[in-house]
Parts: sequence; structure tokens; C-alpha cells
Amino acid sequence: MKGSTLAMNKNKFVYTAFLAIAFAATLSACRDKRSTGLEYARNMYDAIALNPDQPVDTANKLLASFKGQAAQVPPANTKPVGFTEYDEYPNTKEGYEAAGVSMVNPLPVDTLNLAEGKHLFDVFCSPCHGEKGDGQGHLVKIEKFSGVPAYQTGASSRGGNMADLTAGKIYHTITYGVNNMGSHASQISPTDRWKVVMYVQQLQKGQ
Repeated sequence: MKGSTLAMNKNKFVYTAFLAIAFAATLSACRDKRSTGLEYARNMYDAIALNPDQPVDTANKLLASFKGQAAQVPPANTKPVGFTEYDEYPNTKEGYEAAGVSMVNPLPVDTLNLAEGKHLFDVFCSPCHGEKGDGQGHLVKIEKFSGVPAYQTGASSRGGNMADLTAGKIYHTITYGVNNMGSHASQISPTDRWKVVMYVQQLQKGQ
């Protein structure tokens, strides 16, 4: 009898403790509608570093130079890592023609560069230009875009045949875009653009 009473009291204690914890957790979660309740390792949610769009308390002397915002203009005369200037060939007809005459692919034509160029072309270009460069990508077939010329037989909207486009003209077009084709400068690095150019020139030959 005594053992049975102790067991009952133990069960009541466990049940009461469970209810108390559940009530406390519910109360904690309901106190603030934005609260997620009890959290483990809060510093994993709130980073120590400032977010680019985070406002800064101007009263903080250490952050006074931020002038109220975390995002800042880079210091003068600095360049991002991996940045390559392209100012000498502006997004104009004259810049396009100049690039066509002066720019030469600095990469060697080898199996690795062609394979990487093909991969990049398949990802970024083939949806419109087609895997064979015939202008019959799947976006063309479902009539999202039209008038995409074939590299082998098409005519360039800027004059001349697509098969005759030089490396510089192709690079310029990838960088700035033309007509319905937008700029790919933010998606494809300068080095990778040359790999795409290399592969496109293989498609121009029907290879």
C-alpha cells in the first residue's frame, strides 16, 4: 500500500511538473507575437557582424563613420577581388566594333577550356540559343522568345553573319547583352566568358 501511494505521488509530481513547464513555455511564446519561444544558442540567430541593410545607431562612437547604415561605398581607388575593367570597350556600336578588332581570347584552346565553356554555354546560353547553337533553345520552342539567330547560318542584328563574329564581338555581347539578351556580366566571370566564347566559335563552325 505504501509503495502504491509513493508511485501515485511520483506520477502526480511528474504530471504537475510537465504541466508547469508547458504552461511556462506557452506563456513565453505568447508574450511577443514575433517571439519563437525558447531558443538555444541565440548568437546563432543574431550575427555579431552587421548586415548590409542594417541601420546603425549613430550614437555609437565606434560606428559613427557608418552615418546611419551598415552598407558603405567602397574606398576610393579600390577594386573588388577578381574585378576586371572593361571601360575601354563601352556599350556602344563603336565599342562593339573596337572589341571585335582588338580583343583576342587569352586562353589556350584545349580540351579542359572547351569542356568548361560547353558547360557554361549549356547553363546560361542554350535555353535560347540551343545546345547546338541553332537558335532553337527550349525558350524559343515554347515561344517565350523569337528571332534568335543560329551561329552557323544566321545574320547578326548588328550586321554581318553570325558565323563571322570575332571573339571580341562575342565577348562584348556576353558582357553587355543585345536586343532581348541581357548582360551576363554578373553571372559569368571574365575568364569564364572567354571559355564560352571559345565554345561558341566551335559552334560557329558546326562542330
